[in-house]
Amino acid sequence: MEMTLQLVIDCADPQRLVGFWAEALGYVPEPPPGGHSTWREYWVGMGVPEEELPAGAGETPESIIDPAGQGPRVWFQQVPEPKVTKNRLHLDLKVGGGREVPLAVRAQRVTAMVERLTEAGATVLRIMDDPDMEHYAVVLQDPEGNEFCVV
Repeated sequence: MEMTLQLVIDCADPQRLVGFWAEALGYVPEPPPGGHSTWREYWVGMGVPEEELPAGAGETPESIIDPAGQGPRVWFQQVPEPKVTKNRLHLDLKVGGGREVPLAVRAQRVTAMVERLTEAGATVLRIMDDPDMEHYAVVLQDPEGNEFCVV
């Protein structure tokens, strides 16, 4: 049996996170399937009752996909409750190149990505730079407070 992986992120504003994470991951908003003009039109066409769809749901994409087709689909599921505690799962955006790349080069790569993501709406929580361990990473939050690392 074939299995694929989809990452689901609970959020208050799917469209905001679609834009942010598409930028962060180099993904694109997922177009609606089968020639439908919107996801809402697709969902209604497959039998989802209108009353089960929140206002505005599916009018713009609520998921992103890897244009190369290699990474998992990411769906931003609108939920009523806010995030209240630390994530139990987080993403590491590995841009440094690994330990075979000199620490100074890795730090430059990480810093460049962090600057790009803060311009897109991320907030820096802390910098992890232990030269004794040859390590450099930055912990950030997306626009809704979900933590992730740039390494």
